[in-house]
Amino acid sequence: MTQMRRDGADSAADAVWSLVVPLKPLVRAKSRLSQAAGEHFRPHLALAFALDTVAAALACANVRDVAVVTDDAVAGERLAALGARIVPDTPARGLNAALAHGAAAVRARHPGAPVAALNADLPALRPAELELVLHYAALFPRAFLADAADIGTTLLGASSGVELAPAFGGASRARHLASGAREITALEVPSVRRDVDTGEDLRAALALGVGPHTACQVPRLALGATAGPEGPPSGLRASGG
Repeated sequence: MTQMRRDGADSAADAVWSLVVPLKPLVRAKSRLSQAAGEHFRPHLALAFALDTVAAALACANVRDVAVVTDDAVAGERLAALGARIVPDTPARGLNAALAHGAAAVRARHPGAPVAALNADLPALRPAELELVLHYAALFPRAFLADAADIGTTLLGASSGVELAPAFGGASRARHLASGAREITALEVPSVRRDVDTGEDLRAALALGVGPHTACQVPRLALGATAGPEGPPSGLRASGG
């Protein structure tokens, strides 16, 4: 098991992080949402998720900057307008290569930066909850947070001088555990764990209260092609929180 850092633990916990957020081209993003959202609205939802995720991350007190690794021009323009740095996915070899590339780009600019990979599909993300996760992650060389299903990973952090070594995708919780990363389990941070891949996930995120970009899309979804003769799918409405 990864050991807690004992020297300078207090200063480590006060670390200011750089985040790396990967985003596929919107035409390919969130393919499992097609059944719930329809092909027309799925890219709009994927962009809304990313906008709400990045906006919340940038509002987090212990986040210095956010680098989004994407080749999508529309998403890049919108996310840059929020204050994110856009890093082209020059490796073009999948998710983990994109994250490693983004971490390298961050550390080229900030050599001593602690770096965390964060999913782009956390529309209910709360800055205060993310701050808690990063504060805890700073106590270990590498640490991660499992998703709500306890199968995948929504955040992986690496402290200063430690390689990120991402192993995202599918059953990544087990791979990150096997790699020696410390699992963060002591915190109640549902918004950081609630990624969205399916209609059921979206309903769960709505129950937590999604950000404004996702909230604006959901009523459009309810009026779209997925609404049958009896109206929109049950539960696919934005919460007021």
